[in-house]
Amino acid sequence: MTKTEAIIRAERIESRILLIRGHKVLLDSDLAELYGVATKALVQAANRNIERFPQDFMFQLSRQEFKALRSQTVTSNTGRGGRRYAPYVFTEQGVAMLSSVLRSKRAVLVNIQIMRTFVKLREMLATHHALARKLAQLEKRLEGHDEEITAIFEAIRQLMEPPDKSRKRIGFHH
Repeated sequence: MTKTEAIIRAERIESRILLIRGHKVLLDSDLAELYGVATKALVQAANRNIERFPQDFMFQLSRQEFKALRSQTVTSNTGRGGRRYAPYVFTEQGVAMLSSVLRSKRAVLVNIQIMRTFVKLREMLATHHALARKLAQLEKRLEGHDEEITAIFEAIRQLMEPPDKSRKRIGFHH
């Protein structure tokens, strides 16, 4: 494991991936930290090459999205030298494009780790869906055989559900 890979473990990336507008994204400030550059420099590099970043690669959060995000995370106050604008977010494709714009060895290594993390999350999600589908098939085959079996399936289903659906979340949680 290289020094850069040690710095940017998958768990560190995973915890920063958010689900916004139906896309899994990373904040400009989180990416800048991972790349070891200033957020302003990262955004400027992307904006200088805006033709490489269509809306499905990079977009700026609305005021409401930014406000909701700030209420869920600890971000700096605008009155104390913090952000004066809503952050940009980058989808997986936007992150891939960033390595060609930033052109540093670290950016390439960080992108490799980020891409591996996105792939891992997709695999986990596919496994979860496949397991739920297989469970439904098995339940249909055993339907009506025994009340205890039905109770077991119900217990398994409850264990597969996210812990708290009452709170509206922006972030990606698995």
